[in-house]
Amino acid sequence: MSRNRSEELMEMEHEYGAHNYHPLEVVISKAEGIWVEDPEGRRYMDMLSAYSAVNQGHRHPKIIKALKDQADILTLTSRAFFNDRWPVFAKKLADFTGKEMILPMNTGAEAVETALKTMRKWGYMVKGVEKDKAEIIVFENNFHGRTITIISFSIDPDATDYYGPFTPGFKVVPYDDLEAVEKAVTKNTVGIMVEPIQGEAGVVVPSDGFLKGLETIARKHNVLLAIDEIQTGFCRTGKNFAFQHEGIDPDIIIMGKALGGGVFPVSAIAANKDVLGVFKPGTHGSTFGGNPLACAVASAAIDVLVDEKMVERAAEMGKYFMDGIKAIQSPKIKLVRGKGLLIGVVLNESAGKARLYTTALKEKGLLCKETHDWIIRFAPPLVITKQEIDQALKTIQEVFASTPIPCV
Repeated sequence: MSRNRSEELMEMEHEYGAHNYHPLEVVISKAEGIWVEDPEGRRYMDMLSAYSAVNQGHRHPKIIKALKDQADILTLTSRAFFNDRWPVFAKKLADFTGKEMILPMNTGAEAVETALKTMRKWGYMVKGVEKDKAEIIVFENNFHGRTITIISFSIDPDATDYYGPFTPGFKVVPYDDLEAVEKAVTKNTVGIMVEPIQGEAGVVVPSDGFLKGLETIARKHNVLLAIDEIQTGFCRTGKNFAFQHEGIDPDIIIMGKALGGGVFPVSAIAANKDVLGVFKPGTHGSTFGGNPLACAVASAAIDVLVDEKMVERAAEMGKYFMDGIKAIQSPKIKLVRGKGLLIGVVLNESAGKARLYTTALKEKGLLCKETHDWIIRFAPPLVITKQEIDQALKTIQEVFASTPIPCV
Protein backbone atom coordinates (compact mmCIF):
# COMPACT_ATOMS: atom_id res chain seq x y z
CA MET A 1 0.00 0.00 0.00
CA SER A 2 1.49 3.38 -1.00
CA ARG A 3 2.01 6.07 1.59
CA ASN A 4 0.16 9.35 1.33
CA ARG A 5 1.94 12.70 1.47
CA SER A 6 1.18 13.24 5.15
CA GLU A 7 2.80 9.94 6.06
CA GLU A 8 5.84 10.78 3.93
CA LEU A 9 6.24 14.17 5.61
CA MET A 10 5.85 12.80 9.14
CA GLU A 11 8.43 10.11 8.38
CA MET A 12 10.78 12.72 6.92
CA GLU A 13 10.46 14.92 10.02
CA HIS A 14 11.11 11.92 12.26
CA GLU A 15 14.24 11.13 10.26
CA TYR A 16 15.75 14.59 9.93
CA GLY A 17 14.22 16.71 12.70
CA ALA A 18 15.31 16.59 16.32
CA HIS A 19 12.72 14.79 18.45
CA ASN A 20 12.03 17.64 20.88
CA TYR A 21 8.27 17.64 20.16
CA HIS A 22 5.57 14.98 20.16
CA PRO A 23 3.00 16.38 17.73
CA LEU A 24 -0.37 14.89 16.97
CA GLU A 25 -0.18 12.82 13.79
CA VAL A 26 -1.62 15.39 11.43
CA VAL A 27 0.18 17.47 8.81
CA ILE A 28 -1.13 20.99 8.20
CA SER A 29 -0.45 22.42 4.77
CA LYS A 30 -3.09 25.13 4.45
CA ALA A 31 -5.10 27.36 6.79
CA GLU A 32 -7.67 30.13 6.88
CA GLY A 33 -9.63 31.54 9.81
CA ILE A 34 -10.16 28.72 12.29
CA TRP A 35 -9.81 25.99 9.65
CA VAL A 36 -6.72 24.05 8.59
CA GLU A 37 -6.21 21.40 5.92
CA ASP A 38 -3.80 18.52 5.38
CA PRO A 39 -2.12 17.58 2.08
CA GLU A 40 -4.90 15.09 1.35
CA GLY A 41 -7.55 17.78 1.63
CA ARG A 42 -9.00 16.78 5.02
CA ARG A 43 -10.22 19.83 6.97
CA TYR A 44 -9.83 20.34 10.70
CA MET A 45 -10.98 22.96 13.19
CA ASP A 46 -7.99 24.51 14.96
CA MET A 47 -8.62 24.57 18.70
CA LEU A 48 -5.05 25.46 19.73
CA SER A 49 -4.24 28.62 17.72
CA ALA A 50 -0.52 27.78 17.86
CA TYR A 51 -0.69 28.13 21.65
CA SER A 52 -2.60 31.44 21.33
CA ALA A 53 -0.36 32.92 18.64
CA VAL A 54 -3.20 32.98 16.08
CA ASN A 55 -5.83 34.92 18.02
CA GLN A 56 -6.81 36.86 14.89
CA GLY A 57 -7.32 33.66 12.87
CA HIS A 58 -5.05 32.05 10.30
CA ARG A 59 -3.89 34.36 7.53
CA HIS A 60 -6.12 37.28 8.45
CA PRO A 61 -6.30 39.28 5.20
CA LYS A 62 -5.42 42.63 6.79
CA ILE A 63 -2.36 41.16 8.49
CA ILE A 64 -1.24 39.30 5.36
CA LYS A 65 -1.63 42.50 3.32
CA ALA A 66 0.53 44.39 5.80
CA LEU A 67 3.16 41.63 5.57
CA LYS A 68 3.20 41.64 1.77
CA ASP A 69 3.12 45.40 1.41
CA GLN A 70 6.01 45.90 3.82
CA ALA A 71 8.03 43.03 2.30
CA ASP A 72 7.97 44.92 -0.99
CA ILE A 73 9.45 48.03 0.63
CA LEU A 74 11.82 47.26 3.53
CA THR A 75 12.37 44.24 5.78
CA LEU A 76 15.44 44.78 8.00
CA THR A 77 17.77 47.58 8.99
CA SER A 78 18.93 46.41 12.43
CA ARG A 79 18.80 49.02 15.16
CA ALA A 80 22.03 50.55 13.89
CA PHE A 81 19.76 52.95 12.01
CA PHE A 82 16.29 54.39 12.51
CA ASN A 83 13.51 52.97 10.36
CA ASP A 84 10.07 54.39 9.60
CA ARG A 85 7.98 51.55 11.09
CA TRP A 86 9.38 50.93 14.57
CA PRO A 87 8.51 54.36 16.08
CA VAL A 88 4.94 54.16 14.80
CA PHE A 89 4.53 50.64 16.18
CA ALA A 90 6.13 51.61 19.50
CA LYS A 91 3.58 54.39 19.98
CA LYS A 92 0.69 52.10 19.01
CA LEU A 93 1.74 49.38 21.45
CA ALA A 94 2.43 51.93 24.20
CA ASP A 95 -1.08 53.30 23.75
CA PHE A 96 -2.54 49.77 23.74
CA THR A 97 -0.75 48.80 26.96
CA GLY A 98 -1.05 52.14 28.73
CA LYS A 99 2.71 52.24 29.28
CA GLU A 100 5.26 54.88 28.29
CA MET A 101 7.95 52.80 26.61
CA ILE A 102 8.35 49.60 24.58
CA LEU A 103 11.39 47.36 24.15
CA PRO A 104 10.97 45.05 21.13
CA MET A 105 12.31 41.53 20.72
CA ASN A 106 11.31 38.53 18.61
CA THR A 107 10.26 35.49 20.65
CA GLY A 108 8.39 35.14 23.91
CA ALA A 109 11.44 33.73 25.67
CA GLU A 110 13.47 36.77 24.58
CA ALA A 111 10.80 39.04 26.03
CA VAL A 112 10.93 37.14 29.33
CA GLU A 113 14.72 37.36 29.40
CA THR A 114 14.41 41.09 28.73
CA ALA A 115 12.00 41.46 31.65
CA LEU A 116 14.38 39.57 33.94
CA LYS A 117 17.30 41.77 32.88
CA THR A 118 15.14 44.86 33.38
CA MET A 119 14.19 43.86 36.92
CA ARG A 120 17.77 43.07 37.87
CA LYS A 121 19.20 46.26 36.36
CA TRP A 122 16.47 48.35 37.99
CA GLY A 123 17.18 46.61 41.29
CA TYR A 124 20.84 47.61 41.21
CA MET A 125 20.53 51.07 39.67
CA VAL A 126 17.31 52.31 41.29
CA LYS A 127 16.51 50.24 44.36
CA GLY A 128 20.16 49.95 45.40
CA VAL A 129 20.43 46.20 45.88
CA GLU A 130 24.00 45.00 46.47
CA LYS A 131 25.69 43.90 43.24
CA ASP A 132 24.95 40.31 42.14
CA LYS A 133 22.52 39.76 45.03
CA ALA A 134 19.22 40.42 43.22
CA GLU A 135 16.37 37.95 43.73
CA ILE A 136 13.24 37.47 41.64
CA ILE A 137 10.19 35.60 42.94
CA VAL A 138 8.54 33.15 40.52
CA PHE A 139 5.96 30.40 40.84
CA GLU A 140 5.73 26.63 40.83
CA ASN A 141 4.52 25.04 37.59
CA ASN A 142 5.42 28.17 35.67
CA PHE A 143 6.18 28.17 31.96
CA HIS A 144 8.03 31.22 30.70
CA GLY A 145 10.19 29.68 27.97
CA ARG A 146 13.12 27.38 27.29
CA THR A 147 16.36 29.31 27.77
CA ILE A 148 18.88 28.18 30.39
CA THR A 149 17.99 31.07 32.68
CA ILE A 150 14.24 30.54 32.34
CA ILE A 151 14.38 26.79 32.99
CA SER A 152 16.54 27.55 36.01
CA PHE A 153 13.31 28.27 37.90
CA SER A 154 11.19 25.51 36.35
CA ILE A 155 10.14 22.54 38.47
CA ASP A 156 9.41 20.36 35.40
CA PRO A 157 12.11 17.66 35.07
CA ASP A 158 11.50 17.47 31.30
CA ALA A 159 12.57 21.09 31.11
CA THR A 160 15.55 20.85 33.45
CA ASP A 161 17.15 17.39 33.32
CA TYR A 162 20.73 17.44 31.97
CA TYR A 163 20.75 21.21 31.40
CA GLY A 164 22.53 22.37 34.55
CA PRO A 165 24.30 24.26 36.03
CA PHE A 166 21.48 26.75 36.37
CA THR A 167 21.23 30.50 36.78
CA PRO A 168 20.89 31.57 40.44
CA GLY A 169 18.82 34.41 41.81
CA PHE A 170 15.28 33.02 41.78
CA LYS A 171 12.90 32.00 44.54
CA VAL A 172 10.15 29.57 43.53
CA VAL A 173 6.97 29.68 45.63
CA PRO A 174 3.54 28.02 45.27
CA TYR A 175 1.17 29.62 42.77
CA ASP A 176 -1.86 31.40 44.19
CA ASP A 177 -0.24 31.67 47.64
CA LEU A 178 0.19 35.28 48.75
CA GLU A 179 1.49 34.31 52.17
CA ALA A 180 4.34 32.37 50.54
CA VAL A 181 5.18 35.38 48.38
CA GLU A 182 5.26 37.72 51.39
CA LYS A 183 7.59 35.34 53.24
CA ALA A 184 9.91 35.10 50.22
CA VAL A 185 10.52 38.85 49.99
CA THR A 186 13.89 40.06 51.27
CA LYS A 187 15.90 43.26 50.96
CA ASN A 188 17.37 41.78 47.77
CA THR A 189 14.03 41.14 46.05
CA VAL A 190 13.80 43.16 42.84
CA GLY A 191 10.85 41.57 41.09
CA ILE A 192 7.92 39.18 41.01
CA MET A 193 7.12 37.48 37.69
CA VAL A 194 3.84 35.66 37.20
CA GLU A 195 1.46 34.27 34.61
CA PRO A 196 -2.06 35.61 35.28
CA ILE A 197 -3.29 32.16 34.17
CA GLN A 198 -0.84 29.27 33.97
CA GLY A 199 -1.42 28.00 30.43
CA GLU A 200 1.10 25.17 30.07
CA ALA A 201 0.32 23.98 33.59
CA GLY A 202 -3.21 23.24 32.41
CA VAL A 203 -5.08 26.56 32.30
CA VAL A 204 -4.74 27.08 36.05
CA VAL A 205 -6.77 30.13 37.10
CA PRO A 206 -5.74 31.67 40.45
CA SER A 207 -8.17 32.82 43.12
CA ASP A 208 -9.83 36.20 42.74
CA GLY A 209 -7.58 38.76 44.36
CA PHE A 210 -4.29 36.92 43.81
CA LEU A 211 -2.92 39.38 41.26
CA LYS A 212 -4.19 42.31 43.30
CA GLY A 213 -2.41 40.86 46.30
CA LEU A 214 0.83 40.57 44.33
CA GLU A 215 0.52 44.21 43.34
CA THR A 216 0.05 45.17 47.00
CA ILE A 217 3.13 43.19 48.06
CA ALA A 218 5.18 44.69 45.24
CA ARG A 219 4.23 48.25 46.19
CA LYS A 220 4.81 47.61 49.89
CA HIS A 221 8.35 46.33 49.36
CA ASN A 222 9.43 48.48 46.37
CA VAL A 223 9.52 45.50 44.03
CA LEU A 224 8.66 45.36 40.31
CA LEU A 225 5.67 43.25 39.24
CA ALA A 226 6.04 41.66 35.80
CA ILE A 227 3.05 39.93 34.22
CA ASP A 228 3.73 37.33 31.51
CA GLU A 229 0.89 37.83 29.03
CA ILE A 230 2.49 35.88 26.19
CA GLN A 231 -0.29 33.27 26.08
CA THR A 232 -3.06 35.22 27.80
CA GLY A 233 -2.68 38.62 26.19
CA PHE A 234 -4.24 40.29 23.16
CA CYS A 235 -7.87 39.56 23.99
CA ARG A 236 -7.55 35.81 24.61
CA THR A 237 -9.29 35.87 28.01
CA GLY A 238 -11.91 38.52 27.24
CA LYS A 239 -9.72 41.48 28.18
CA ASN A 240 -6.85 43.09 26.29
CA PHE A 241 -4.66 41.51 28.96
CA ALA A 242 -5.66 38.97 31.58
CA PHE A 243 -4.37 41.09 34.49
CA GLN A 244 -7.13 43.60 33.68
CA HIS A 245 -9.68 41.19 35.16
CA GLU A 246 -8.37 42.37 38.54
CA GLY A 247 -7.81 46.01 37.60
CA ILE A 248 -4.12 46.07 38.48
CA ASP A 249 -1.29 48.09 36.93
CA PRO A 250 1.84 45.92 36.66
CA ASP A 251 5.25 47.51 36.21
CA ILE A 252 6.17 45.31 33.24
CA ILE A 253 3.93 43.64 30.65
CA ILE A 254 5.55 40.76 28.77
CA MET A 255 4.09 40.09 25.32
CA GLY A 256 4.57 37.76 22.35
CA LYS A 257 2.65 35.16 20.31
CA ALA A 258 -0.52 36.94 19.03
CA LEU A 259 1.40 40.22 18.77
CA GLY A 260 2.74 38.78 15.52
CA GLY A 261 -0.72 38.01 14.18
CA GLY A 262 0.16 34.37 13.58
CA VAL A 263 2.52 35.19 10.71
CA PHE A 264 5.71 36.59 12.24
CA PRO A 265 7.60 36.26 15.55
CA VAL A 266 7.19 39.53 17.44
CA SER A 267 7.59 40.11 21.17
CA ALA A 268 8.10 43.04 23.48
CA ILE A 269 7.94 44.31 27.00
CA ALA A 270 6.11 47.48 28.01
CA ALA A 271 6.91 49.60 31.06
CA ASN A 272 7.15 53.22 32.14
CA LYS A 273 10.26 55.36 31.70
CA ASP A 274 11.32 55.00 35.32
CA VAL A 275 11.76 51.26 34.64
CA LEU A 276 12.85 50.94 31.00
CA GLY A 277 14.97 54.06 31.41
CA VAL A 278 17.68 51.88 33.01
CA PHE A 279 18.79 50.75 29.55
CA LYS A 280 21.41 52.80 27.75
CA PRO A 281 22.83 52.23 24.24
CA GLY A 282 24.78 48.99 24.06
CA THR A 283 23.36 47.42 27.24
CA HIS A 284 20.71 45.24 25.56
CA GLY A 285 19.42 44.62 22.06
CA SER A 286 18.46 42.38 19.17
CA THR A 287 19.34 42.49 15.48
CA PHE A 288 15.80 41.65 14.44
CA GLY A 289 13.96 43.30 17.33
CA GLY A 290 11.91 46.20 16.00
CA ASN A 291 12.52 45.27 12.36
CA PRO A 292 10.21 47.03 9.88
CA LEU A 293 8.49 43.86 8.69
CA ALA A 294 7.67 42.76 12.23
CA CYS A 295 6.45 46.24 13.15
CA ALA A 296 4.13 46.43 10.15
CA VAL A 297 2.67 43.01 10.94
CA ALA A 298 2.28 43.70 14.66
CA SER A 299 0.63 47.07 14.00
CA ALA A 300 -1.91 45.36 11.76
CA ALA A 301 -2.39 42.59 14.33
CA ILE A 302 -3.33 45.16 16.98
CA ASP A 303 -5.63 47.00 14.56
CA VAL A 304 -7.51 43.78 13.82
CA LEU A 305 -8.01 43.06 17.52
CA VAL A 306 -9.39 46.53 18.12
CA ASP A 307 -11.39 47.05 14.92
CA GLU A 308 -13.05 43.63 15.10
CA LYS A 309 -13.80 43.93 18.82
CA MET A 310 -11.94 40.72 19.68
CA VAL A 311 -12.18 41.46 23.42
CA GLU A 312 -15.96 41.28 23.29
CA ARG A 313 -15.87 38.24 21.00
CA ALA A 314 -13.55 36.32 23.30
CA ALA A 315 -15.69 37.10 26.34
CA GLU A 316 -18.97 36.14 24.64
CA MET A 317 -17.74 33.10 22.72
CA GLY A 318 -15.64 31.95 25.67
CA LYS A 319 -18.63 31.88 28.00
CA TYR A 320 -20.71 30.11 25.36
CA PHE A 321 -18.01 27.51 24.73
CA MET A 322 -17.23 26.90 28.41
CA ASP A 323 -20.90 26.59 29.33
CA GLY A 324 -21.28 24.09 26.51
CA ILE A 325 -18.38 21.94 27.73
CA LYS A 326 -19.62 22.08 31.32
CA ALA A 327 -23.00 20.83 30.09
CA ILE A 328 -21.43 17.64 28.74
CA GLN A 329 -22.34 14.91 31.19
CA SER A 330 -19.34 12.59 31.32
CA PRO A 331 -17.72 10.82 34.27
CA LYS A 332 -14.43 11.27 32.44
CA ILE A 333 -14.45 15.04 33.02
CA LYS A 334 -13.30 16.19 36.45
CA LEU A 335 -13.23 19.97 35.98
CA VAL A 336 -13.59 22.70 33.36
CA ARG A 337 -11.74 25.98 33.98
CA GLY A 338 -10.46 29.05 32.18
CA LYS A 339 -11.29 32.58 31.09
CA GLY A 340 -12.53 33.75 27.71
CA LEU A 341 -11.39 31.43 24.95
CA LEU A 342 -8.67 29.80 27.03
CA ILE A 343 -10.26 26.67 28.44
CA GLY A 344 -8.82 23.63 30.19
CA VAL A 345 -10.69 20.36 30.59
CA VAL A 346 -9.22 18.32 33.46
CA LEU A 347 -9.86 14.58 33.17
CA ASN A 348 -10.35 12.07 35.93
CA GLU A 349 -7.28 9.86 35.89
CA SER A 350 -9.51 6.80 35.54
CA ALA A 351 -10.51 8.12 32.10
CA GLY A 352 -7.05 7.54 30.65
CA LYS A 353 -4.54 10.11 29.49
CA ALA A 354 -5.59 13.18 27.56
CA ARG A 355 -3.60 12.10 24.48
CA LEU A 356 -6.19 9.38 23.93
CA TYR A 357 -8.88 12.04 23.56
CA THR A 358 -6.88 14.59 21.57
CA THR A 359 -6.09 11.82 19.08
CA ALA A 360 -9.76 10.81 18.89
CA LEU A 361 -10.78 14.45 18.43
CA LYS A 362 -8.24 14.79 15.62
CA GLU A 363 -9.77 11.79 13.85
CA LYS A 364 -13.11 13.61 13.95
CA GLY A 365 -11.68 16.85 12.59
CA LEU A 366 -10.93 18.85 15.74
CA LEU A 367 -7.35 19.76 16.68
CA CYS A 368 -6.35 20.48 20.27
CA LYS A 369 -3.48 19.45 22.50
CA GLU A 370 -3.02 17.73 25.80
CA THR A 371 -0.90 19.16 28.59
CA HIS A 372 0.42 17.39 31.70
CA ASP A 373 -1.19 14.06 30.71
CA TRP A 374 -4.65 14.73 32.18
CA ILE A 375 -5.65 18.08 30.72
CA ILE A 376 -7.00 19.10 27.31
CA ARG A 377 -6.61 22.74 26.29
CA PHE A 378 -9.11 24.44 23.97
CA ALA A 379 -8.03 27.84 22.64
CA PRO A 380 -9.49 28.50 19.17
CA PRO A 381 -8.87 31.66 17.16
CA LEU A 382 -11.05 34.48 18.47
CA VAL A 383 -12.89 34.72 15.14
CA ILE A 384 -14.76 31.49 15.90
CA THR A 385 -18.56 31.67 15.58
CA LYS A 386 -21.35 30.17 17.68
CA GLN A 387 -22.17 27.78 14.84
CA GLU A 388 -18.56 26.56 14.79
CA ILE A 389 -18.57 26.21 18.57
CA ASP A 390 -21.76 24.16 18.32
CA GLN A 391 -20.02 21.90 15.82
CA ALA A 392 -17.02 21.57 18.12
CA LEU A 393 -19.19 20.78 21.15
CA LYS A 394 -20.98 18.06 19.22
CA THR A 395 -17.63 16.48 18.33
CA ILE A 396 -16.31 16.78 21.89
CA GLN A 397 -19.45 15.15 23.28
CA GLU A 398 -19.23 12.32 20.75
CA VAL A 399 -15.58 11.64 21.59
CA PHE A 400 -16.17 11.55 25.34
CA ALA A 401 -19.14 9.25 24.83
CA SER A 402 -17.46 6.86 22.42
CA THR A 403 -13.82 6.68 23.54
CA PRO A 404 -13.36 3.54 25.67
CA ILE A 405 -11.53 3.84 28.97
CA PRO A 406 -8.23 1.95 28.54
CA CYS A 407 -7.54 -1.14 30.57
CA VAL A 408 -4.86 -0.64 33.18
